[in-house]
Amino acid sequence: MRPRQRLLRWSAVVVDIALINIAFVLAYYIRYRYQWFWQSDPVSDNPLSAYWPFELLLTGVLLFAFRADGVYEARRGQSWLDEMYRIGNGLTTAIFILWAITFATRPLVYSRLMFGYAAILIAAFLGAARIARRLAEDRLRARGLYLDQTLIVGAGEVGRAVMRTIVARPELGYRVVGFMDDDPAKSSTAIGPFKALGGLENFERILRGEQVAEVIITLPWTAQQKILDLVRACERLGVRARVVPDLFQLSLSRVDIDDLGGIPLIGIKEATISPWGRRAKRALDLAIALFGLIPAALIGIAIAIAVKLESPGPILFRQKRIGMGGKPFSITKFRSMKAGAEEAQAALAAHNEATAPLFKIRDDPRLTRLGGFLRKSSLDELPQLINVLRGEMSLVGPRPNLPSEVEQYQPWQVQRLEVPPGITGLWQVSGRSDLSFDEMCLLDIYYIENWSLKLDLMILLRTVPRVLWGNGAY
Repeated sequence: MRPRQRLLRWSAVVVDIALINIAFVLAYYIRYRYQWFWQSDPVSDNPLSAYWPFELLLTGVLLFAFRADGVYEARRGQSWLDEMYRIGNGLTTAIFILWAITFATRPLVYSRLMFGYAAILIAAFLGAARIARRLAEDRLRARGLYLDQTLIVGAGEVGRAVMRTIVARPELGYRVVGFMDDDPAKSSTAIGPFKALGGLENFERILRGEQVAEVIITLPWTAQQKILDLVRACERLGVRARVVPDLFQLSLSRVDIDDLGGIPLIGIKEATISPWGRRAKRALDLAIALFGLIPAALIGIAIAIAVKLESPGPILFRQKRIGMGGKPFSITKFRSMKAGAEEAQAALAAHNEATAPLFKIRDDPRLTRLGGFLRKSSLDELPQLINVLRGEMSLVGPRPNLPSEVEQYQPWQVQRLEVPPGITGLWQVSGRSDLSFDEMCLLDIYYIENWSLKLDLMILLRTVPRVLWGNGAY
């Protein structure tokens, strides 16, 4: 265990000890001084000092139970509810032990109700402490602190799945120094923000030079000996090694297990949104789009008048885009550029600030003054609600690209065409125009593989502050 992890673990233990004892004392005062929910003898007949042995016993049993349930084990991506479930298990065990002891020793003296108060308060205090810790960690990681230098070994489908997850979930706390692979075709080209660091013959040199704290190995199961050699090399250098289980180069969530008269059958689920999920997603799109249509129309009338008054040309801008399954459709926006903007793009090619195949310029001279505001606030995209009602787009999904951009897709990027394109998406709430095209694709594919109604709602809610502040939009 690294010194920082050891310090964090012991800090958590010390904080828990303090909160457990504060909660116990508070439970005593609620039970005897304030006498909430139950009248009893005065405090003088039940001094706090009489409960000190039980307070110490509860603290010790709780720490032992928490350790047994893995409360203090670092688990990346563990939800707050999962953490509270483990705390609840240990707390239930400890309180029942105390109840049993009081029944067996002095049943008429000690209050079992007070232990109930203590259990509720301890759960509340420890839960609040973990929320505070998570908020502090998120803020530190957003500033580039409290991150682990990480190396990914393997750039196949599993390796890219790990990259997608790291891009989509910065709260996991990884700073990826790059990836390595023995296949020259994979180890020589960067994938989005992830640097290609060459073949595995330089593995130990990279670990030392990049000060790697953790290695994630995503090699196929056929490379068992190589995986063992890499793990041993990590152990020699004091680096934590993690191996991703490789079952048909897929995540376990894509494995379908069935039974044929006692014979297990393992199949592969399609890595896309299920038919039921598509219907639920469509219902959510229709409900929100219909609800927002009237306010959007009122705002749209004002925008249309302003567009017409500011510069000559049409109010609406229509452009051919590629939707689900590679099917083309016409996208509609409020015009944000001067007339003839598309014809002028070739002359500005040298100023492109986006990675291929996208074209973006931060201070695009073709934008009108009103257009700059519409782009920054995303109000130019209001007419796309019509595309949503037609079923050509969804509220949440991958960004729809031009046919010329889709023609430049690499094979792994085509998966983003398996769902309807969206007005917003993970790319929108994770950086918008500041992201490279590879990063956008990684986020889109992560979204497809992990889709849920909860995820759609979360993205829609996170879009609101992004639109209000205009971060990363140009």
